[in-house]
Amino acid sequence: MKKLIATLMLSGAVVSPLALADDDCKVPVNEWQSEQAFRDAIAAKGWEIKRFKIDDGCYEIYGYDEKQRRVEAYFNPKTFDMVKMELDD
Repeated sequence: MKKLIATLMLSGAVVSPLALADDDCKVPVNEWQSEQAFRDAIAAKGWEIKRFKIDDGCYEIYGYDEKQRRVEAYFNPKTFDMVKMELDD
């Protein structure tokens, strides 16, 4: 039983740093693409931006996705890959 508990605790210690990873975009500012390039890329995908800001090094938008769902989404400013998205009800 003690071995089982020790194994579970050890595996939790190994997994927990991954679970605690944050959504911050860790890209040097000199590698960012411009806000306009981002806006153009998002518009080309059918998204509509109502509000744009930078948060924790990510491009953050409030608006509508291609399915006209209201969203809050975070994107990597270098690659424009989505980091996180929340649907608003």
